[in-house]
Amino acid sequence: MTAPTRQDFRFVNRLRVRWSEVDMQKVVFNAHYLTYIDTAMTDYWRAMALPYEITMHAMGGEPFVRKATLEFHAPARIDDLLDVGLKCTRIGNSSMGFSAAIFRDETLLISSELVYVYANTTTQTSMPLPPPLREAMLGYEAWEPMVKLSVGNWQTLGEPARLLRAEVFQQEQGIAQQVDWDERDASAVHAVAHNRLGLPVGTGRLLQSAPGVGRIGRMAVKQVLRGSNVGRAVLGVLMQASAQRGDHEVVLHAQRAAQAFYARLGFQTRGEPFEEAGIVHVEMFHPLTPNFTPPTH
Repeated sequence: MTAPTRQDFRFVNRLRVRWSEVDMQKVVFNAHYLTYIDTAMTDYWRAMALPYEITMHAMGGEPFVRKATLEFHAPARIDDLLDVGLKCTRIGNSSMGFSAAIFRDETLLISSELVYVYANTTTQTSMPLPPPLREAMLGYEAWEPMVKLSVGNWQTLGEPARLLRAEVFQQEQGIAQQVDWDERDASAVHAVAHNRLGLPVGTGRLLQSAPGVGRIGRMAVKQVLRGSNVGRAVLGVLMQASAQRGDHEVVLHAQRAAQAFYARLGFQTRGEPFEEAGIVHVEMFHPLTPNFTPPTH
């Protein structure tokens, strides 16, 4: 069997070895490698834009591990940065086969094979894998997009946008409904990202701040999917809509907790921090060109 390489995996999860994971031989204790792979599995679902608990509850079942094997090639040590690659290699009627590998740089440390059985969560008896879940997994491994982006007005996208904003701003952050929903929704350009199962997972809106200046706001992503590029996709399509109507710049009010996210995408900070809806924000801006296209990754 050919040894796996990093290039074999679309999904790669990075972590750092902690002191508590090293044994008396000063290498990672063998059982922790399965923990690393299981941690990666959690993020694998996130990478597919599938909130695990909600998805499995809707599908009526859940995958259970039936078999897990490890092959040791070289040890990991304290403070090593490890990349855990994970790939679905086979989907049967109710079972799923995965290949996993752990790398330090390009050096293969661990290779693994896992078998999951999709089963009823109450009886733990196997059941057929739901077709939407099967299609989402096959699509991910075929490098297909995991979200569908829709751009339109409040009349067409208001319902999913409202649900997401209520969940993030009102329930999670405690912002009053009358502050979140305002009359500018009616004239704004809205974007909503749906995952492969049709669940809205991200939203945002675009206003006209001044002639030639777009203003992006109400950016909301389902909590469990933050860090999975959903927000980046929504932001990109709104920036593209702003550029297409002739704007030369977009601005936004970023919560301080999200400032680094926007900075990584090329936004610059302007002015001093200020409070909005009881939360500290900073103004950030990004220049636009007529041929602006959002990043694909």
